[in-house]
Amino acid sequence: MAGHERQARLSDRIRVILAERLDKGLRDPRLGFVTITEVRVTGDLQHASVFYTVYGSDEERESSAAALKAATGMLRTEVGRQLNTRLTPTLEFIPDALPETAGHLDDLLRQARERDEAVAGIAAAAQYAGDADPYVKPREADDDED
Repeated sequence: MAGHERQARLSDRIRVILAERLDKGLRDPRLGFVTITEVRVTGDLQHASVFYTVYGSDEERESSAAALKAATGMLRTEVGRQLNTRLTPTLEFIPDALPETAGHLDDLLRQARERDEAVAGIAAAAQYAGDADPYVKPREADDDED
């Protein structure tokens, strides 16, 4: 098994190689604006999971996924050529759920802000249940003389 440092270095290197290759472009017109977000390599360095996002609609995401699947062999060859390792890891392209997660978090934050504003509105119009100052105060000098 390889050390964690070597896995991390290999993951970073594969991410850079793939990003540069996709930046140069593939000859597949289905490929949209793809961003490689993360690469995870197994402990034996034989398999790499490549997480990516696609800017655009659902249709563009699906066509980009098909283009990446079709270009996996060519991309693996490119990675093997630039890595200089004994074995070239297999590549598996996985769509990253980052945009959906971020959208869900934005919705939750918006709901929390709306609820905070509603509570602030209720608190502004609220009145005390008893006296405004419920604490007992020492008697005034005038009260003691009586």
